[in-house]
Amino acid sequence: MKKEFVIGVTGASGVIYARRLLEVLCSAATVHIVVSDVARQICEIEGVRLDGFDAIYAENSDLGADIASGSFRYDGMAIVPCSMKTLAAVSNGLANNLITRAADVCLKEKRTCILLLREVPLSRVHLRNMLQADEAGATVMVASPPFYGRPKTIDDLVDMVVARVLDHLGVEHRLGVRWSGYDA
Repeated sequence: MKKEFVIGVTGASGVIYARRLLEVLCSAATVHIVVSDVARQICEIEGVRLDGFDAIYAENSDLGADIASGSFRYDGMAIVPCSMKTLAAVSNGLANNLITRAADVCLKEKRTCILLLREVPLSRVHLRNMLQADEAGATVMVASPPFYGRPKTIDDLVDMVVARVLDHLGVEHRLGVRWSGYDA
């Protein structure tokens, strides 16, 4: 049976991560995409398009969408990138739009919920929210690519981060380089 995922895209820099994740996921699973208004603005600024995928698109204002209900079955969710505003909402159970409602449902139903943060530096408020989201059951990741694979392009760096998201969603892929130990 084909896996099914919800992908939220919020207003943090780094929509290229969402783009690459969608390229891989949409060919392997059924994908529901929700893009916040600010994320749409960031797409314009960063020159990244998130349309044209074989996916189910929903408006962030549509709290009546199927993915807003715990009775709707799916395998997991990732918010890529996850803004600090969205992190705060998810970590405090504020479900005031479709992305945060779907994340709230994901957590209450004990499904995989990944928050890929892209912010530096981190304030104490951010750190507390990260801990609170983790305690609620979310997997908190920071878009921080490793360099052991000797990346040569930005795409290589993006693939290393997206590979970790795919690993945690349980999706097979061939992105990035896996650590194989020291050659000492």
